[in-house]
Amino acid sequence: MSKWRTVMSGVPQGSVLELALFNIFVGNMDSGIECTLSKFANDTKLCGVVDMLEGRDAIQRDLDRFARWSPVNRMKVNKVKCKVLHVGQDNPKHNSRLGEEWIESSPEEKDLRVLIDEKLNMTWQCELAAQKANHVLGCIKRGVNQQVEGGDSTPLLRSHETPPGVLYSSLVPTT
Repeated sequence: MSKWRTVMSGVPQGSVLELALFNIFVGNMDSGIECTLSKFANDTKLCGVVDMLEGRDAIQRDLDRFARWSPVNRMKVNKVKCKVLHVGQDNPKHNSRLGEEWIESSPEEKDLRVLIDEKLNMTWQCELAAQKANHVLGCIKRGVNQQVEGGDSTPLLRSHETPPGVLYSSLVPTT
């Protein structure tokens, strides 16, 4: 068995080990957490229902637990990206803090390319997706017109050449 050594640098970004080591490193992050903690790659979300003061207190206890966990595990929190999204019409919009700092409230957040606002309204997301699709369709139409005019018989797009960003989900799970 090897001896423990201090690591002087991180794992190179994009390496095969990066995500595996990160998952091992943050594996105990959810120990003792009362609310729902979602971890995806380097993004962590804490979700809870705040219809009563007990819900607000549970979220704050979990944030306090995380504030204690992060320095012990030598994890730095990107406080700029740390936001609260209050969802629901009658949400009391309680303030939360991480350690000694108050967390900024945000009217909308983008998660896995899906824009979510405090009313769970996806109109803006659908409009952006439609604009992008119309742009790609315009490019395809111009290419087909050029192909027909030039007499070229080479196919414009093959199935494995779908332009990036054309096919992605715009669905948000409902609870």
